[in-house]
This record gives sequence, structure tokens and C-alpha cells, in this order.
Amino acid sequence: MSAPDVTALLAELERSQPDLAEEARTAVEWLTGGEPLETVTQLDVCEFLWYTLPIKVGPLKADGDHERLARSLGRLLQLGGLERYAALCVSPTTLKILRTYAREGEDAGTSAYQQALEATGVLPPDVPELQWSMIMGPEELGAHIACSAALELAILAGDEVDRAALTRRWLTEPRTELGGDSWLNRVHGERLNRWVLGRGPARRELAQPFEVRLHAPVTPQPLPALHRLLSLAASGESLPLRLAPSPEALRLRDLAERELGAISRDGAKLVITDYGKRLLKSPKSMWRAVTRLLLARGEHEFEVSAREAALMLLANGTLMSPGELRERVAEVVGGEGWHPARTVDDVAAPVADLVAQLTALGLAFSDELAVRMDRPGQLAALAALRAHALRPRKYVSSG
Repeated sequence: MSAPDVTALLAELERSQPDLAEEARTAVEWLTGGEPLETVTQLDVCEFLWYTLPIKVGPLKADGDHERLARSLGRLLQLGGLERYAALCVSPTTLKILRTYAREGEDAGTSAYQQALEATGVLPPDVPELQWSMIMGPEELGAHIACSAALELAILAGDEVDRAALTRRWLTEPRTELGGDSWLNRVHGERLNRWVLGRGPARRELAQPFEVRLHAPVTPQPLPALHRLLSLAASGESLPLRLAPSPEALRLRDLAERELGAISRDGAKLVITDYGKRLLKSPKSMWRAVTRLLLARGEHEFEVSAREAALMLLANGTLMSPGELRERVAEVVGGEGWHPARTVDDVAAPVADLVAQLTALGLAFSDELAVRMDRPGQLAALAALRAHALRPRKYVSSG
């Protein structure tokens, strides 16, 4: 049975408790955004009561007005037969959170809200296929709401709920309401499109062909150079000292030790870490760790943009001189609106470091005259770009 019309409920409240009607009208407008009341979920009610109401609804005239607004909404929901949601409006948890905001400030209130929301069980968790964004686009928001509603229904049915398993299933299974598509596919498409439409026309032109190429997962490839190094560390043998190691070997050791945390040193010995053992045991995990490392967020976002542009330029196996690669990267990132404007000299270090990483891993050939990725290197570039494009959106701190 669908919930009654909001207008009818407000009219009934106006007749029976006119002192609550105006507050209830304000609250329900914020809660529903003009949508029918039957579309509201437990997550919607909790987020309104514990975040939107104390942070965004106002200005209010006196202490306790937020509690009064919550009670008014509860009465409206009660008239509509939504008893569970009405009870949330006057629950001890709601009162405690609203008073925390009032007495201890926004940070304390937000912390209390997040803890309470997690305790409800209706908040979809991060799963291997998808980490939820702090800032969601329409498709991701739709997926998040749908997963939350499924969790709510499972809890109401009295089932023993595996939140992660249910969320994964809800995200990955074809949905009739999506024309046979899955929510995960929708979210990935939305994130890829957002990534393509990044800063600057030159970058958009370069990224455009990758929107389709990056939609499907990239098949993991073996990484023999890193595998040999981790195997040596696992064996407990000392490093060979007869010959000076090549620059590529030194860079690979540094990458494995400082960037991956897969090995450590004990005098002349390499020692494999527990994480290194996991990578050695799982080629897929090793591939995922290495490809994510290629665009790991460094000290400056600009450096990531320069490395990203270089990977896109090299991903087709194009043979380029180091100078040409730097110039092309500078053209791409120079139009992204960085302040101050960036030049070839600015991109030299991040591009050189990326090429050194790829060469050490055996994913690219490079010397003073040329840089080129072989097929495993091209796939590594695609995997790195895909992981970067599909990453969740986070709030950026100004600190």
C-alpha cells in the first residue's frame, strides 16, 4: 500500500495539530525534495534527521527548534502510517545527535551522525568492486539508495544480513529496472565520463578514446622482473656482489622496498615482508598493486596529471623520444588551468620517474633516444588509467 499524499497529510495535521503543521511542512519538503513520500527510505530519514536538519535547515530562532522540527515530522509520518520512520524522529539517538550538534559543534555532531548511521546496518559498505564516493553523481546516488533499500528490506525480514555480499549482488546483477544493465556498470560509466571531461580541451581530446577502452577490466599480466626480485628476497639469499647492479635493478629494488613495501634489507640480504609474500603468492594482486602505483597520488596533484598524460600518450605502443614525450605532456597539462602555468621543465621530473618505473618493471624500453611500451606495458597503462578514472570522488582538504 502506497503512502498517503503529503498535501493530504499536511491538511489533516493542520486540522488536528495546527501548531505542528508549518514545521512539518518545512521538514517534509527537505526530506522528500518534492518526491512522493513512498520513495523515502530509512537512510533518507536518518540522513535528514542527523545531518541535513542540524547543518542545513535554518536559521532557527531558539534552542530546541531542531528537536521540534523532528517531532513535527514524526507526527506527519505517523499520520501516514510510517511508524518506523516516525519513531526515528523522536528516538534517543536522534535527540542525542541533535544536542551534540547544539552543544559541541558541527564536527562532534557529524561524528555522532556517522557512527549512528553505520550502526543502522542500512549503509552500503565499500566492496572490492566499488568504493563509494563522498561526492556522488546521479547514477552512483541511485545505486547507493537502491543498495540501502535492499539492506533495509533484508533487515526487516529478519534475515542474517551479510551487508557486503548483499551490496555486491545488488550492484553486479542485471536489473530489470535498468533495462538489464547493472548498477555497477552505470556507476563505472558515470565515473569514466567524468574523468574524460576533466580539465582542459587538450586533455579531453587525449582522454576521449579511452572512455570505451577502459570500461572493461584489463587482464592481469605477469611481472617477471618483480617476481624474480621477490623470489630472491623470499629465499633469504644475499645480494650478488660480483657486478654493480644496473640502474634498472636499483630502481626496481627501490620500488619494491619504498613504494610497494614488499621487501626490506638486512645488510647484504633482501627480506620479503608479509605483504611481499602475498604479492608473490598472487600474480593478480601483484599486477593490481603495481598498476595502481603508476598513478598513486603523490605530493602534488600536478605530478599525477603529468604521469597520467604520459601513460595515455604511450598506451598505444607509440615510439617517442624523451623530449617529444615531455613536450606532448606539457601541451596536455598546460591547458588544465594550473597556477602558475606549467612548462616542459615542470613535467620533466614526473615523466622521467614514470619512465624509470616502467623500465625497471620491464614494461617499457627507454634510452636517451626513445621510449616505447611493449604489450604488457600498454596493458599496465590501461589498468592504471582505469583504476585512476574509477576512483571514488573525495572532498579535497584546503590544508
